[in-house]
Amino acid sequence: MEVIREEPRTGVDFSPEMFIDDEHPRQTSLFPGAVKRMAYSFDGHGKFSSREWDLQQLDGEGFSWFHVELPRSSQKLTAFAQYLIDVLCPPLKLQDILALVSNGPFCGTIDGALVFRVNSAGPPTSKFTQRISAIVRDNMVISVSLGRVARLDFSRMSSQSLLMEVPRIDPTFLGEVGDSHPGSLGTGGVAIHEHMLEFLLNMSHLEHADNAVPKGVGNLLVHIIDTHVEQLHDTVLHLETHLDDVERSLDTGVGATKKQMLDDRRFPKMHLDLQKLLQVIAHGDQVFPRVKDKCAGKAWCTSEDLAALEVLVARLRKLKENVGFIANRITAIQAGLDSWQAEQINRKLYYLSFLSVIFLPLSIVTGAFGMNVGGVPWTKQTDPTLVHGFRNVLIICAVIVMLLLAGFGVVPLYTYLVTRHKHQAVKAKWLSSKRSVRYRGSLRYPAYLRL
Repeated sequence: MEVIREEPRTGVDFSPEMFIDDEHPRQTSLFPGAVKRMAYSFDGHGKFSSREWDLQQLDGEGFSWFHVELPRSSQKLTAFAQYLIDVLCPPLKLQDILALVSNGPFCGTIDGALVFRVNSAGPPTSKFTQRISAIVRDNMVISVSLGRVARLDFSRMSSQSLLMEVPRIDPTFLGEVGDSHPGSLGTGGVAIHEHMLEFLLNMSHLEHADNAVPKGVGNLLVHIIDTHVEQLHDTVLHLETHLDDVERSLDTGVGATKKQMLDDRRFPKMHLDLQKLLQVIAHGDQVFPRVKDKCAGKAWCTSEDLAALEVLVARLRKLKENVGFIANRITAIQAGLDSWQAEQINRKLYYLSFLSVIFLPLSIVTGAFGMNVGGVPWTKQTDPTLVHGFRNVLIICAVIVMLLLAGFGVVPLYTYLVTRHKHQAVKAKWLSSKRSVRYRGSLRYPAYLRL
C-alpha cells in the first residue's frame, strides 16, 4: 500500500503551467483591474498606434511595447509577482517574471533577451521608492514600473492652452474682489487658485508631453530610461524645494517652530527618505552602464542610442552628487537645531544653578539656627530676655543675597546698559541724518513740488 502525501497549498501557485493549456490558452484574468496596462505598436518610421494586450500575436513589421504599472499600495512583493503572472504569462516564463519583480539591481541576458531592473526595497507607498524593469527583445519591449511615470506614454497633446484644463476662479468672485479691492482683476481677467499655481510652478515639465516617436527598439529603451531619470530628478527637485521652505520657516520662525520640528523628527525622516532615494540612484548607476555595454552588440541598438545612454548615465551620476549636497544641508540644519536645543537646555540649567547658588547659603544658615541643640546664639536657650534672634537671622540672609546678586549680576547689567546706549546713539544719528536730508530737499525743490 502506497501512501501519497500532499503538501498544503497556500495562496496562488506561481507555476505558469497551471494557467496554460495547449489546446485552450488562458484568456481570463485572475486579478482584473489590479494593474494598469498600455500597449503600442511602432512601424519603425516615426508612427505608432495603440494595440490590444496580446503578447503572443505580434506585428510582422516594426516592434511593440507593453507596459505594466504596478499600484502604489501597501502590498507584499508576492502580490506584485502574482499580478505580473496574471498579465504576462504566457508568453513569459516564471524566471522572466521573477527577474522583473525582484528587489535590487540586475542586468543580464535570459533566453537571448536583455533583462534589467532598478528596484528599491522600500515601501511601495513612499514616493522615494522607485521600481523600473524591462525585457528587451528584437521586436518587443516589456516594461514594469511602480506607479505612474510622467511622460512615459505617447498620448498626443492637445492644441488647446493649458488654461483650458486648469480650474479658474469664478468671475463673479473676481468682480466682488475687484469692487472691494482696487487694482485687482476684473471680470475679464483670468485668475487661478494659489495652490494650483504652486503645483504648476513646482513641476519641472508637464505630465503629458509630445514625445518623439521611437524608430527602433534602442530608441524606446532610451526613452524608458530617460523618463526614469527624469522622475528621479523631479523627486530630488521637490525635496530640495521643500528643504528651502523649511529653512525659510526656520529663519523667520520663533522658538516654537524649531521645537515643533525637533518633536516631529522632521530632519531625521528627511534624511532616511534621502537615503532611500540615494539607494535607487546608486542602483541605476550600477545597472545602466552595464545595459549600455550589453546593447553595444545588438542589431537594434545604434551609435546614437549608445551616446544617449552615456548621457543618461552622466546625468544620473550628477544627480547622485546633488543628492549628496542635499544630505549635507540636512545634516547642517539638524546640527543647528541640536545646537539651539543644547543652548536652551544650558540656559535653563544656568537659571537653575543661579537659584541653587542663592538658596544654598540660605539653607546652610537656616539649618544651623534650626538645630535642636544647646548653645545656639540669639535664642532663649542662652539668654531668655533676647527677642530679636529671628530678625538677626533675616538680616544675615538678606546680606548674603545682596552679595550674591552683586557678584553675579554686575556683569550682565553692565552689558545690557552698554548695548542699550549704543542702540540709542545709532537711532539718534539715523534720525538726525533723516532730518538733514529732508531739510536739503526742501531747499532744492519749489514749494509746489514738495511732498
